[in-house]
Amino acid sequence: MTMRTAVLRALPFVWGALGTALLFVAVYLFFVRSYIGQVIDERSFAGANAWKGDLIDFAQSFLNALPVAAVVIGAVAALIIVLVRRNWLVFAIAAGGAIAANVSTQVLKYSVLSRPAKGVDTGLANSLPSGHTSVAASAAVLVFLVTAPRYRPLAAVLGALFTVAAGASTLVEQWHRPSDVIAAMLVVAFWACIAGIVLAAFRLRPADPPVRSKLWALVWLAAACGVVAAVALVVTYNSTQNGTEHLFIAYAGGVSAIATTGFALAVVGNRLYRRLA
Repeated sequence: MTMRTAVLRALPFVWGALGTALLFVAVYLFFVRSYIGQVIDERSFAGANAWKGDLIDFAQSFLNALPVAAVVIGAVAALIIVLVRRNWLVFAIAAGGAIAANVSTQVLKYSVLSRPAKGVDTGLANSLPSGHTSVAASAAVLVFLVTAPRYRPLAAVLGALFTVAAGASTLVEQWHRPSDVIAAMLVVAFWACIAGIVLAAFRLRPADPPVRSKLWALVWLAAACGVVAAVALVVTYNSTQNGTEHLFIAYAGGVSAIATTGFALAVVGNRLYRRLA
């Protein structure tokens, strides 16, 4: 493989890393650093508390089992696949990316980022990005990367559903705001792109044939959730201006934004990795 070929194969991942980094900064600046962003996020947080209902039991059980499920089951599944495919290089790079994603999540949350006091809430400690979401998403990415190309679309779908369920559960359980969850997904996506850059440089053969599935069901699902999230954002923003509260709409918008992000990243990731074996 020539240097030119390696650069061309790595370029989409470079753009992916830059894009996810910029989106992360935008989410942080708007939802954490601005007053109106904090208000919108807090409305969704309050809506989850008001409308969680019976979901709280599922969310609590799911989150209690999440660390074991993500680390143990994800690692075991990945190792089984690696033993069958003998792709130890991919496993090492993917595992490195997963570890980096979780470490950077904790460093960003506790040592780099801060949540300024805007008079919106009393809990001023920064909670972005969500650690539980990073664990779930990085486990999903690990399995996705070591899976054979023909099965990656299925791994992308299952991983997206698992990650979205984990992220939404942290909102229902009142552990995190929607922006925390979305930011965590972007952190993991960033490191998945870094792993892609490394793999593009070291992998000696492309997927043959390249993965053709474009996951249209996830595309339409992401689009539908995106419309709901956008409408809810507008309604919630307007309610902050006229003194009304639409907590259910804000809550539904937060969950929809989480789903949109998870499904869209799965589609893009599947597309980016379509040529790597």
